[in-house]
Amino acid sequence: MFKFNAHQLKWIAMIGMFLHHALYPWQDVLPLGLLIPMYAAGGLAFPILGYFVVEGYRHTSNLKRYILRLGIFGAIAIPFYMLSLGLFRFNIMFSIIVSLLLLLIYDKLKHKAGLKVVFWLIFVVVSIPMLMMFDWLFFAPLVVLLYHIIKSETARRIVPGVVAGVLWLGLSAFAMWGLSMVNPYLYTGNPMMSAEFAVQQRDMIYGMMGNTNVVIASLFFPVFCVIAALLIKNFNGERGKRAKWLFYSFYPIHLAVIAVVALITGFASFSVFGLGA
Repeated sequence: MFKFNAHQLKWIAMIGMFLHHALYPWQDVLPLGLLIPMYAAGGLAFPILGYFVVEGYRHTSNLKRYILRLGIFGAIAIPFYMLSLGLFRFNIMFSIIVSLLLLLIYDKLKHKAGLKVVFWLIFVVVSIPMLMMFDWLFFAPLVVLLYHIIKSETARRIVPGVVAGVLWLGLSAFAMWGLSMVNPYLYTGNPMMSAEFAVQQRDMIYGMMGNTNVVIASLFFPVFCVIAALLIKNFNGERGKRAKWLFYSFYPIHLAVIAVVALITGFASFSVFGLGA
């Protein structure tokens, strides 16, 4: 199989991210045949980015500066993220910052007897607000942590992406199950579930995931998480072309492009909740 350097893998992640984010303003009008590949492509992004987050953590000479750069570009992206994805959450830059801080805590505690339990308690406490308020939920720090703690290099490259795929598949299957449960009662007034309650439950799922077609498309997202793992497995260890600032700046720029086009075409919207990014 073709070997990839870091520059090439990051471009694959960015293209997948762009395609995935570009569906959100137009998710109500795009056909399912287009929603599926666009949504699925997003599965390439974070497994690849997460791997290089850990590489950056291990090799950076200044972790504070690394986190500051992420925070600056994450802050720049906030309004564009809200307009292009139509929801309020801390974007992936902040998910990465949380992941890096958890790595730092893990490394501080791992050699101290009895304190590993303390770390996992911290992880659980941090994960709870990430369920609703951060891009990639608590899956992000878990994937990053797996890239850091797995010893075998082959397993380290493959397992986190597969775990991510399993987690997202579970979430998508749960959303599909929820829709299948409420759909029969939406307009019937069945005494087992009022139509009003069914609509509330459906709208909650839509608020988290999107419309029914988006929920269906989300079932293909895990496949590309696994494909990302296979691509990382074929990383040749070479940096490739140096373009550090390109990868930082791409995040707010691509969201800005999507947001501007959405505003121009009248498809910009906003919601308080949402999970799929």
